[in-house]
Amino acid sequence: MKRMQTKLELRQSALALLCQTNAIEKAVAVIALGHHKNLLATTYVVDTNIHLTTTQTVPGIPSKPELVSPLTVKKRSMKTLEGRVALVHALAHIEFNAINLALDAIWRFSDMPESYYLDWLKVAAEEAYHFTLLNNHLATFGYQYGDFAGHNSLWEMVDRTKDNVLARMALVPRTMEARGLDANPQLRNKLAQAGDAEAAAILDIILQDEIGHVAIGNYWFNWLCEQSDLAPLSTFEQLCQKYAAPKLRGPFNLEARRKAGFTEAELLNLMQT
Repeated sequence: MKRMQTKLELRQSALALLCQTNAIEKAVAVIALGHHKNLLATTYVVDTNIHLTTTQTVPGIPSKPELVSPLTVKKRSMKTLEGRVALVHALAHIEFNAINLALDAIWRFSDMPESYYLDWLKVAAEEAYHFTLLNNHLATFGYQYGDFAGHNSLWEMVDRTKDNVLARMALVPRTMEARGLDANPQLRNKLAQAGDAEAAAILDIILQDEIGHVAIGNYWFNWLCEQSDLAPLSTFEQLCQKYAAPKLRGPFNLEARRKAGFTEAELLNLMQT
């Protein structure tokens, strides 16, 4: 096996893929990169005039789906095929955004240990796998990613934390993505009860992998706190306030959160909010 790319090469590759707006091509290439197959040399060109300015957001957002306010995303009944497909599409949209946030975590922050970049490469590849599973499932119903509207809340928090890796680790994997640990079992049961066993099985895969992704966020948040002699719990609360993080409401998947590395003190604080 060839030696893994250097940190700089990996960050440049992540940026190139971040800029890719074709969702399916992005997912294929990210999975390949995660397997240490560098398809980027002949496929993508990195414009250093763009990527050296880390205060700039490079979203890599495709022309579809149309992005709307979360308040205007239509609620559809699980009793209809379109309602079930819309839910699967919403999950695919979350996974697509998660690919981008993992790539951005690799590219944007230049002074982290090598294992940080390899951790987020693993996350990016697994998110791309999840997106592919969901998009392929959509195809069995005659739909594809982009056929329904979506919202941009997850990427908005990525943008807000683009200047601070500590805030990024605190508020994206540990807050925004951890909400998925809470929501997953309910969504999985809805799809299973509606007769979509395949979608339910995909959500089982996603939950197990997402526990690992949140654990990676927890690890690096705590590592950064330790490097700066900061108390994790109070630091997290301060960052939530500074960056206007959404207030989390139950029910919470405490078992999954424990597996992802949240402490009992953090869980108690969460239950009291």
